[in-house]
Amino acid sequence: MVSIRLKVGPKGQIVIPKVFREAYGIEEGGEVVVIPTKEGLLIKRKKSPEELIKELREWKKRVEGIPAKLGDLKDIDLEVEFDEDLS
Repeated sequence: MVSIRLKVGPKGQIVIPKVFREAYGIEEGGEVVVIPTKEGLLIKRKKSPEELIKELREWKKRVEGIPAKLGDLKDIDLEVEFDEDLS
């Protein structure tokens, strides 16, 4: 696993190195999702609505015929994923 140290600026900002931005598809002006975990913060590229729909369709194909259980979608935060800037 590769790790690097980053300096935190006066406003709490960090710069994600270009090699990581390119590897994970984080573009200038794009958005990321920060997820707190027991071990620290996880930073992920925000998925597009099209990517989410594709993942949900794939999930549906995998579980077709299997009775749904409470909590099946617990790891998908649709509110965060579909949050739009309406300004």
